[in-house]
Amino acid sequence: MKQESTAQETPPASPPPSPPAQRPRDASDPQALWIFGYGSLVWRPDFAYSDSRVGFVRGYSRRFWQGDTFHRGSDKMPGRVVTLLEDHEGCTWGVAYQVQGEQVSEALKYLNVREAVLGGYDTKEVTFYPQDTPDQPLKALAYVATPQNPGYLGPAPEEAIATQILACRGFSGHNLEYLLRLADFMQLCGPQAQDEHLAAIVDAVGTMLPCFCPAEQALALV
Repeated sequence: MKQESTAQETPPASPPPSPPAQRPRDASDPQALWIFGYGSLVWRPDFAYSDSRVGFVRGYSRRFWQGDTFHRGSDKMPGRVVTLLEDHEGCTWGVAYQVQGEQVSEALKYLNVREAVLGGYDTKEVTFYPQDTPDQPLKALAYVATPQNPGYLGPAPEEAIATQILACRGFSGHNLEYLLRLADFMQLCGPQAQDEHLAAIVDAVGTMLPCFCPAEQALALV
């Protein structure tokens, strides 16, 4: 789920905002809402929240299939960011954030711009399983890019995705930073957190990076 803070530069022309999401509520607090992040939200939510938990959703796999012409790319060179693909055997790790009271409307207003207007994402209710208490799942709101949105790029070989990531930069930074920060998060989750698609792209980047630029320039990218 492409999740970046909005830059100071003037955004490109965008489609109208998505209609208000049907918000899943926390059963223990009807005024609270959980928001599941699986892309840049895991390291940069950029909205106020009351609680956060690392965990996973089942029935979805994370894929670098969404194009990004603002945060990590441009109109001429779209970057690659993640979305969720329905997958009966899939499991995607991320972070769920709880927002309460006034935080709810502020977070949704901010994310509507960041994810829907600038990113092309729609909202979807998912069941989130906290890492520490998987027997106590939570209903959460996730932002998912579907094939119907104009920025959707779809599948490609991991090597081709890696090449695209290495070539792209947007208002929020280089596409490579997005990839590596997500990979770092997965390592912190422990060995039980697996993402073969992400790992294959990281491996491909590691093979290609010396061909694209010297090590000193590579470090400057991130």
